[in-house]
Amino acid sequence: MEDSARPPQSGEHQPTDRGPAKYARPVLIAASVVAVICIVLLVIIFFLDAFNATVYSVGGNSIQDDTQEARDIRGLYTGARTGSIVFLVASLLAAAAAALVLYRGRNRGLRDPDGGEDVDFEDLGR
Repeated sequence: MEDSARPPQSGEHQPTDRGPAKYARPVLIAASVVAVICIVLLVIIFFLDAFNATVYSVGGNSIQDDTQEARDIRGLYTGARTGSIVFLVASLLAAAAAALVLYRGRNRGLRDPDGGEDVDFEDLGR
């Protein structure tokens, strides 16, 4: 059977992605994964802070006290929280830039395989 539903292959292959559009899709995927990981990390840090404050307050102390122990508990996850927020913002900016590049280049490189010819239902049956 020599008839096929696929368009004929030409000898030349033109890449549809050139320049920054070549890297936009992998950057969008990686930035999305990093953003989700950062959000999960921030949620975990929130629950750990709440747990530490609850355990500290069981003895009748307040986490808002001006004692060294209360300050240590409040500042326990400051570095992880700050780093996670920085990476979250950076990944969201990278994802937005990659999405913009993909959006602007969405119609470039698309060619009509049948040369613009309109195909009717009857033509499909032949």
